[in-house]
Amino acid sequence: MFRTAIRMAGHRITALIAVACAVLGGAALVTATGVLAESGLRSRLPAGRLAGADVVIAADQEFRAPGELPTALVERRRIPSRLVGELAGLPGVTAAVGDISFPAALLDARGRVVAAGDPRVAGHGWSSTRLAGTADAHVDGNAPAGAGEVAVDRATAAAAGIAKGDSVRVVVDGRPAAPYRVSALIGAPGAQDRATGGVYFADPTAARLSGRDGADDTGRTDDTGRADDTGRTGVAGGADASGAAPGSGGANSAGGTRAGTVDLVGLRTEPGAEKRVAAEVRARLAGTGLLAVTGADRGDTAEPGAGASRSLLVLLAGSLSGIVLLITGFVTASALAVSIAGQRRDLALMRAVGATPGQIRRLAAAQSTVVAAVAVVPGAGLGYLLAGQFRRLLADRGVVPPGLPLTFSPLPALAAVLLLGLTVQVSARCSAWRTSRMPATEAVAESRSEPRDPSRARTRAGIVVVVAATAMSALPLFSRTLVGATATSVAGIVGAIGLALAGPALVRGIGGAAARATRSGSSAPTWLATANLRAYALRNAGIVSTLAMAVVFVLTYTFTQTTVLAATDRDTRAGTLAEQRLTAPGLGGLPNGTLAAVRRTPGVSAAAPVGTTTVVWQYRQFGDTVSEPGSATILTPDASDVLDLDVRAGALDRLTGATVAVSGEAARTRSAGVGRRISLVLGDGTRTEATVVAVYERGLGFGPVVLSGDLAAGHTTTRLDQSLLVRTDGTRAAGQHLAAFAASRPGLLLAPAEPPSTGGLRDAPPEVWINLVTIVVLLVYLLLSIANKLVAATAQRRTELAALRLNGTTPRQIRAMMRREAAMTAATALVTALLLSAPPLALLGQGFLGRPWPAGPAWLLPGLAALVTATAFVTVELPTRRTLRTPPV
Repeated sequence: MFRTAIRMAGHRITALIAVACAVLGGAALVTATGVLAESGLRSRLPAGRLAGADVVIAADQEFRAPGELPTALVERRRIPSRLVGELAGLPGVTAAVGDISFPAALLDARGRVVAAGDPRVAGHGWSSTRLAGTADAHVDGNAPAGAGEVAVDRATAAAAGIAKGDSVRVVVDGRPAAPYRVSALIGAPGAQDRATGGVYFADPTAARLSGRDGADDTGRTDDTGRADDTGRTGVAGGADASGAAPGSGGANSAGGTRAGTVDLVGLRTEPGAEKRVAAEVRARLAGTGLLAVTGADRGDTAEPGAGASRSLLVLLAGSLSGIVLLITGFVTASALAVSIAGQRRDLALMRAVGATPGQIRRLAAAQSTVVAAVAVVPGAGLGYLLAGQFRRLLADRGVVPPGLPLTFSPLPALAAVLLLGLTVQVSARCSAWRTSRMPATEAVAESRSEPRDPSRARTRAGIVVVVAATAMSALPLFSRTLVGATATSVAGIVGAIGLALAGPALVRGIGGAAARATRSGSSAPTWLATANLRAYALRNAGIVSTLAMAVVFVLTYTFTQTTVLAATDRDTRAGTLAEQRLTAPGLGGLPNGTLAAVRRTPGVSAAAPVGTTTVVWQYRQFGDTVSEPGSATILTPDASDVLDLDVRAGALDRLTGATVAVSGEAARTRSAGVGRRISLVLGDGTRTEATVVAVYERGLGFGPVVLSGDLAAGHTTTRLDQSLLVRTDGTRAAGQHLAAFAASRPGLLLAPAEPPSTGGLRDAPPEVWINLVTIVVLLVYLLLSIANKLVAATAQRRTELAALRLNGTTPRQIRAMMRREAAMTAATALVTALLLSAPPLALLGQGFLGRPWPAGPAWLLPGLAALVTATAFVTVELPTRRTLRTPPV
């Protein structure tokens, strides 16, 4: 059987090349998606500035709900500083260091901000240098002594133009810039060392500046940050007043207090004692919500956002995997259908000489498996390269940290082999099913022609699928959310599958109508083209449905992204009353007193702070508790002076204490009207209950939930406001006064509250560009597969074209006939694709924009039409010309 399959494959190279290309591209896409998913689950950031700590103790930065995937907490959770002294006494521990981070940035001689890494966490105590493992080897100078000295990493010092012994101004945690003497430079000369990047203060100074200067019950450190007389501890923070560790559900009852806390604790151990110390620490911390990590897990504790980045990789892989598998299976099955259709005569003759139906199906599956086995290995290798390029795109767009590596293992390739092997087996057996089940005489008789009547069951199933897709596309009318928008793209693909099922009947009907319309007065090539379209409906339907799927996929996915983007932009612009936005990205947040100073500026009529964080909203649905993570806006009671969220119930001026405002969509689906209590998990893991005081309608632009400033206070990484929205009296003088104020304060950046739209996709956020890149990759895969299928289908018509030539048809007439067939195929595909795309896109536009058409680039449809038409013409013309070079006899 296997030898026969190989010999048959040798006579059908052209058709099997299409199968090989489909499998190769499918393996690349499935492998790349698998690499992203595995990296999201297993990749870890480099240890960086914690490379010198053998064991790191930190709060768990993930929220875990029963039966659901962990949710990353992006705001820093803190731990009691008393643990530093407790863990320092463990056997095998040579040093215990409490690490703290807070906003800090240098100013150069011109007063410009020079950020040291992430300015929100650039400030540290001197003892933190011991965690990097490089403090002794790469320190040029002495540790900061007293409150007037700092140490700076070499890269930042070079950018600021300062050297050891110079005076430099530093902005720390929102305080006005103060002069400090540079006592040391840290890091290897000429190296851009992230491990020691930052601004380092004497430990007592760092504790005071960051608000951690509670009483320290573990012993004192001197002003240089050196250990006490035990030689074992360097403590950058005071004691925990409550004496309680964070529980598994969030922070302690202090609810965000920073006094007596540290960000993490690093332990250095004796050689060979790391595992024993880690095990003992874990035993002590069991049930406290704290983790003791070693090895590759240390890097994540330094950057809590790394967990969110990995979660994003998992979500991306999950959202892409479904469509990738669907399209891969569809394309592979279509290519196999063309290949098996070209071998119907061979299979029918084998039936005539005694082959059983099961043998016929196994023969078709074996032949296809051989081809797939040849293509899947290079396809998997290409998938690893594709994943690397995709990670580079994510890093360039700021979606994942540049240092987050991909995890490469054989598992994604193995998954691609198994999935595509299963797809090939099922598709090949289904394609050979009809021939294998027919009586031998009928199989031989039908091997030169197609069934005259398409399968009624298949046609009915296709119509049902198309109707179901149309019903699914109505969801945006009832849910103006991302979930509702996703239904549009899914409905388009499901409709394309329905077209593939009902395609033969549709193509046969179109061919019959065209034949009747051209019955008289048409040229011979036109008459032959319409006759072929009708007679070979099954063959043409496979090509039409694949071309239509490419068009539907690109239209629905692209216009879904751009329509949601336009609706979000409309909500944001309509809801923003302020003209200017004031930020300080290089300082890690706005300096203290900025709000009061802005309100005193002539011409300013209103100003209010605005921030963002993440929350997990827990609510009951169908008897179960659902935990839904999402972004949240932070507002104060005076936000209504600068924002109009289209409040329908309650008022934003009630946003004080433990209160929230929710979008109308969330209020309706989660029973969260005004006065109701809702359960939230804040960005640092703290569980809380808040009262709903307002319901607003512009949820697409401002998110499903708004937190009061009081509720979010103490539960974000920094204590500083992220931005200010400023409303003026509209005069030119007011704008000039505000610009002068921003210019007079180092690090302040004044920009329009809503930047002017450049149109098109230039305003798209990173996640939209990621989706569009995915669309382009899948479109290329679809078009290459379509091209291979058209080439294979045309090459299989050599006997037909030779018969026409022997009957007197000239090569020029045959080329004209084939071109007309390509034109009718492309036109049928485009028209059906438009008919399938129109209802979902019209309903999407009505639901999100209040009009029956979507938002997006106007050139997309004509561009797709030109691309599809060119693909059809080129892939039919080239094999036809090659076939005509062979004498017809």
